[in-house]
Amino acid sequence: MNAPAQIPLDLGHRTAMGCEDFLVASSNADAVAWLDRWPSWPAPALTVYGPVGCGKTHLGHVWRARSRAVIASGETLDHADLPGLLAVSNAVVVEDADKVAGKPAREEALFHLYNLAREQGGHLLLLSRKAPSRWRARLADLRSRIKGAPAVEVEAPDDALLAAVLVKLFSDRQLRPGQEVITYLLTRMERSLDAARRVVAALDHASLAAHRRVTVPLAREVLAALDEHTGDTSHGSGNRRSARARLRGEQGAG
Repeated sequence: MNAPAQIPLDLGHRTAMGCEDFLVASSNADAVAWLDRWPSWPAPALTVYGPVGCGKTHLGHVWRARSRAVIASGETLDHADLPGLLAVSNAVVVEDADKVAGKPAREEALFHLYNLAREQGGHLLLLSRKAPSRWRARLADLRSRIKGAPAVEVEAPDDALLAAVLVKLFSDRQLRPGQEVITYLLTRMERSLDAARRVVAALDHASLAAHRRVTVPLAREVLAALDEHTGDTSHGSGNRRSARARLRGEQGAG
């Protein structure tokens, strides 16, 4: 008689966000170099921009650890105590900073926060999906401030970085899959660090539930389940292999 499937307990696994956990690669090296220059930035703000899952948030946490910065959100900045944000350490990370654009109250808030930082010798790290030149902010003074500050792009991760991240995420969960699993995932998963976290979490869950090692067959099942759950919408055409390449891979994996 088969043993019943184990019900995995959600113990709230937390992805490490420290400096020692950040992997430097060609896709993020320029941003890392700019953060290393702090506090000798040429302006009160630095914008780090790039696609979802490229590692901007992790970079923000690395800088926060160094600067003791407060975390704020562009979506709620108009409700924030702006002087209070800078009162702790004179440094603020503004996540989703591009989401102030087109919202007059939010634009005014970021403009005043920038001015406060400049007056007090503080700094803002603005995290954004878009380059500042594409924010389309209506407030001319804000456009002038942000465009006059340095901005650096973090690109989507390449194979080398994704492979290293997968190995690290598996290691964080005390999993040691073979290289064939890493190779299989690289040719089929969405090209983002967020996707890597989702895939590893799903594989960990499936491995515990079925009492199975993390192997290519299990990875195939998990990816199929994730695709079915999302309707395959998470695999944008710009971030995935072609359907033909994936089919060839499936045939080669047997």
